[in-house]
Amino acid sequence: MKSKKLNFQLFTFFLVFVAATFSANSQIAYDHITNKAVSVGSYGRVGVDWSFDHGRTIGRRLNLNNMGSIGGRMEEQDYLEFAPSLQFKPKKGDSTYIHMQLRLSVFSNSLTSFGNSTTSSLGGLTIAIPELFVQARNIKNTGINMWIGSRLYRGPDVHVADHFYFNDHSGQGFGVEFKKTRLAAIFVTATDTTATVPPYFYLNIKTGTPSAALRQRTVLVAEHDIDINDQNRITLLGEYHRIPDAHASEIEDEPSNPIEPEVPVYNYDSDYGFVIGARHHVVFKNLKEGSFNDFSVRYGTRIANGGDGGVSKTWATFGAPDTIARTFKGAYSLAIVNHSVFHTSKNNTINPYLIMTYSKGGAPGNGLSKTYFGREVYNKKVDFTIGARDEYYFTDYFHLITEFHYSRRSDGDHPAASMTKFTIAPVFVPTGQRSIWARPHFRFVASVAKYNQYAQDNLYSPFLQFTGKRSWGTYFGVKTEWWLWN
Repeated sequence: MKSKKLNFQLFTFFLVFVAATFSANSQIAYDHITNKAVSVGSYGRVGVDWSFDHGRTIGRRLNLNNMGSIGGRMEEQDYLEFAPSLQFKPKKGDSTYIHMQLRLSVFSNSLTSFGNSTTSSLGGLTIAIPELFVQARNIKNTGINMWIGSRLYRGPDVHVADHFYFNDHSGQGFGVEFKKTRLAAIFVTATDTTATVPPYFYLNIKTGTPSAALRQRTVLVAEHDIDINDQNRITLLGEYHRIPDAHASEIEDEPSNPIEPEVPVYNYDSDYGFVIGARHHVVFKNLKEGSFNDFSVRYGTRIANGGDGGVSKTWATFGAPDTIARTFKGAYSLAIVNHSVFHTSKNNTINPYLIMTYSKGGAPGNGLSKTYFGREVYNKKVDFTIGARDEYYFTDYFHLITEFHYSRRSDGDHPAASMTKFTIAPVFVPTGQRSIWARPHFRFVASVAKYNQYAQDNLYSPFLQFTGKRSWGTYFGVKTEWWLWN
């Protein structure tokens, strides 16, 4: 027995020794690779919050429904992005920069914080991969870039409102860029039965057995920059969208399975849409470096009239179709954004913005109309928000953020819901940078909002849905936000 026990101990020691040796050696090799070929970026926010209602329970967002973060985003919940990037070496003498970009995002589907939620919790944490692509830039010093994969392919944003306006082409596809011209193809498909956009799937019964089949939207994108001078740039945008038929030879209008007659089978006609737009960017040299103004106008037709819920993706079609023609003929959307950053002195920066979207679906009326799945959605909406953030630098380490904004949203022919919100947030900046882009932030956030009667009566915000009818809303939080990009 002693011999067996001794043998077991020696065997265990041997396994531990081998594992430790392998771990040490592999760690050295991994570090060698990491130092030369791996970089990591991250964005996130986390904190605690409460409202002076129902025993100071967890805070709810004060902004109006269906507008996302537009109108100030200090009340955003916990969120994390982790973005490792692998760099590949071209052959000696080649200037091509090659990298693989991966982005993981984590968020909670409920109102619980990261520390009290897991992926197995009810309404718990969700892990997504919004980016996974490979890119080669400046191929052999020609100025040509190529990329393939899933990419957050988008331009400037109104950071105050977390709104990527004008050219958010995020999705899976491929693209080529040469100097001031960018071309891309994005492919959209999904099996989301809750979506009200034109369906990307149908029931295929060609084989005699109903099964889900996918159809894919193709989005072709072209952008071109025109530098007027060293202070002014104009960006032109054009898009073409197309969804093919769900062919009648493969499906029928009525269910044909006698065993499961409740299984719906749909026949969708092909559809298309166009987008045109322009953005003017001007740099103010008479102000401190980094001061600018962006003004953009974008118009989309038919299935390319997307942009709702705080996002601006044109392929997220808005409204309902014409159920007789079974297309979005007559649908359109007009989006106007003005965004500025003014560094007025070494102690102050103001960031004003205006966001307006007018959208109409393909159905005849403005009110509730049926989609392809028989659900009802509003066929017209108008969003309008005007606001500003001011950041005053009392010292390198202590800043004071104040925000003010007014938002209104009207659905169909209903009166508009509106809200006016004011936020004050003392900030500690441990990096000691006098910049609105300095991170991380340690913030104490206090917000108060005033709702009009229609917003109150219809509980038109997450806060009102929790507390019930109120004319005033409050929010308090202790939060941090960071970003780091290599």
